[in-house]
Amino acid sequence: MIVSRPSSLTSSDLHQDLKTWSPTKKLVSTAMLAIIAAILQSAGGWIPGAGFLISPFATIPILFAAIISLKNGFFAYLSAIFLLVLFEPGELFIFPFTTGLLGLSIGWRLSVSDKPLAITLISGIILFIGICIPLYGLGFPVLGPAILPTPQLKTVITIFGFSLLYSWLWLVLSRYLLRRLGQILLPTNEKVS
Repeated sequence: MIVSRPSSLTSSDLHQDLKTWSPTKKLVSTAMLAIIAAILQSAGGWIPGAGFLISPFATIPILFAAIISLKNGFFAYLSAIFLLVLFEPGELFIFPFTTGLLGLSIGWRLSVSDKPLAITLISGIILFIGICIPLYGLGFPVLGPAILPTPQLKTVITIFGFSLLYSWLWLVLSRYLLRRLGQILLPTNEKVS
């Protein structure tokens, strides 16, 4: 008997199928995703100008790893941080607090639920906290020199709004990419015995 998959796969469908992967396949995939994330994040320091357009895409590999499982997501996140120590230490304030953290939070939420509002709110709040820690706690200009490291209400509200919008944009992009990935990884027709 042949069972057809629906054409609109959700991230939960993909997550369920990825749970059946062997531990070795999960580990190797996660390690490769961590390497890709570190390379993409390093582009900000390696390629002047254009690298800053490439480095935000380091969110995607961490997100994919978190879809495999939250444990794999953390492994990819921490591995990418250690690789950045070797490749591009200048990105160590950016990746752990923004790019990587956003990928981890969206991937985790997508594997648990497919509700866009909840995912956007939770990921936006996590990104907001991730931006505020280095900016206000450590005095590192995560968003550039125009944002002062002294908290002002207008700036904090703007950062919060930016975090929500940025999380929503990444959610839309990631859901599209996950549907495409699901079409590649998951066969449309499976034989059921």
